[in-house]
Amino acid sequence: MRQWTQTAIVGMGALGMMYGERIADRLGTEAVCFVADEDRVRRYQQMDFAVNGCPRHFTIRRPEEMKPADLVIVAVKGTGLTQALDVMASCVGPETTIISVLNGISSEEIIGERFGREKVICCIAQGMDAVKFGGKLTYTRFGELRIGILGEKTHSRKERLGSLEEYLGRVGILYVEEEDIRYRLWGKFMLNVGVNQTCMAYETNYGGALAAGEAYDTMIGAMREVISLANAEGVALREKDMEEYVELLKTLSPEGMPSMRQDGIGRRPSEVELFAGTVRRMAAGHGLKVPVNDWLYERIRGMEREYVLAGC
Repeated sequence: MRQWTQTAIVGMGALGMMYGERIADRLGTEAVCFVADEDRVRRYQQMDFAVNGCPRHFTIRRPEEMKPADLVIVAVKGTGLTQALDVMASCVGPETTIISVLNGISSEEIIGERFGREKVICCIAQGMDAVKFGGKLTYTRFGELRIGILGEKTHSRKERLGSLEEYLGRVGILYVEEEDIRYRLWGKFMLNVGVNQTCMAYETNYGGALAAGEAYDTMIGAMREVISLANAEGVALREKDMEEYVELLKTLSPEGMPSMRQDGIGRRPSEVELFAGTVRRMAAGHGLKVPVNDWLYERIRGMEREYVLAGC
């Protein structure tokens, strides 16, 4: 098994920075770099970066400066995936393995269509409470990755999975191999549909979403609608899965917040299309009613329209 030495990360948000710092700490700064378009490179070069209060320096390169890496981590928002595919193209060669830590249930398929499904190992990031504003990242829980093969488990893909596991162990990123990664992918989607959208719609944090009241009821209602949708899609999500994810939320810092709430504070477009938008479209195909996600969709889209009117 060839040992991986070079990682490229697309996306310098909370997760991208968190994994970039961990890899640099374990393997050295030369082992990992961020790749970004010209505008972002110029912006990043003017920023001071810090992780949990400690100043950090990251290597940032333009696509034309890159060559194929052993591993590419896609860590952009769902709204930026299409552009990210072009940015990362020079990082992908025949032997490159790609993982996506994006929210939602479609990024692996989209990436695989562009670069080849055999290169993509399905990955879910969970259990972290990372928050990033500007160049400052803070977290108290690093979380873990759930990884597995989505689709046919060929010998080549099993080898890639084994190499990824060896690498994650070497850099100190906790992981769990999932036999049924599609089931886990839908579980994480259920969690995100609930907590991400609730925190944005009610302008609150994890503690606020978990407190008894309207926000909590909305979060649970949105998650239950995903359970019904998953069952219609042939995925056996259960009430017990939802309860376990709620317990996971309780282990996070109450003052922490998911990415959509951070988008709301920054008055940026959110991933509502990735969450309620996806639920609504798929539910319509099964004749399912999803009133909670309908309300969340309209509420969040209304908030985003206000940003535009305010000139943000």
